[in-house]
Amino acid sequence: MEITQVRTWLIEGIKYNWVMVKVYTDQGITGSGEGTNWPGSPLVLEACRHAGESIVGEDPSRIDYIWTKLYRDFNWLGQAGPVLSAISAIDIALWDIAGKRAGMPVYQLLGGAYRKKIKLYANYWFLGGEGTPENYAQQAAEVKAKGFTACKMDPFAHVNYWYGEDLSDNLSLTEGQKRTAIERLVAVQQAVGPDFPIAVETHAMLNGPTAIEMAHRIAAAGINCMWYEEPAGPEFPDEIAAIKRQISLPVCVGERLHSRFMARPILEKHAADILMPDITRCGGIGEMKKIATMCEAYNVPIAPHNPNGPISTIAAAHVMASVPNFFFQEFMVTDVPWRDAVLDKPLPVRNGFFELDDAPGLGFDLVEEEMERHPGVTSRRPGFYI
Repeated sequence: MEITQVRTWLIEGIKYNWVMVKVYTDQGITGSGEGTNWPGSPLVLEACRHAGESIVGEDPSRIDYIWTKLYRDFNWLGQAGPVLSAISAIDIALWDIAGKRAGMPVYQLLGGAYRKKIKLYANYWFLGGEGTPENYAQQAAEVKAKGFTACKMDPFAHVNYWYGEDLSDNLSLTEGQKRTAIERLVAVQQAVGPDFPIAVETHAMLNGPTAIEMAHRIAAAGINCMWYEEPAGPEFPDEIAAIKRQISLPVCVGERLHSRFMARPILEKHAADILMPDITRCGGIGEMKKIATMCEAYNVPIAPHNPNGPISTIAAAHVMASVPNFFFQEFMVTDVPWRDAVLDKPLPVRNGFFELDDAPGLGFDLVEEEMERHPGVTSRRPGFYI
């Protein structure tokens, strides 16, 4: 069997563009992959096209060889970014082909299932209203009513994202913003009850002292905090470890750790209680499995980051079925109406779980005609990152 073609699509998503890939073979078997990342999805799209051209003629069963070849050929551009998203997309598609060829689901190829129901936590549920604590509480109650048993939110509501005229205020919060963040969390916790964990997102946008202060305030407010996410960026593993030692909340990082090589220092420095690699950024199915095994050696659970398109959700679920240290998987509760339409059947999400079956490969195929009906944005507008 040989790879004959790799096609790519940029598709409009609820939060940002999806990058989808399809690998074709001379025996008619195709594989679906995804390399979604943000910002800069047009860069990822071009990386997928370029990397795809380089694997035409290869045997698609040589999954690890192709991963390593692409990584070594292109890592002059760096260890992360669009190249790793392209490698991720191709890797996912190759595992899909392997499963279809063997007549087995991908999780079986990965060693078999510990579970087929993958527990999901809800994200992107707080879109309505003006961001008041009452708005958050009402929407959180709706999430619980749908069967989810945990959620994630950014109580800081991105107030610290953009650089103002006074650069001395960057990455900090006013006292009013700090109080509002706690009020939002308290309102949500009251709405869903004390047994409903809440992951607190910071997007690595707080400075060290502020991140520590807010962790103490969250703990003092009695929040059932599932984790405190990215109290510092991935380029600061020592600082993340230092923050972790000074707070009582569990620390979770990983969405910007592209490959096992970037995950290693976080684990070695004991900087995270939970790791959250993103399958469309970290290198795909094979690499996420390797990262999960590394985490197991450090007694660290894994909770995939997943604010992406449907192939990302499916691929991560297959990996999480096959590992002993799975914790939770992220799921976008609100999404575009064509999320299921770009697949040949809807995502099997029921009562807060993704339910895997025994279909070969990933168990889903991308519908090319439907993807072409929803093209993503390909240029950047001022102040808007795509």
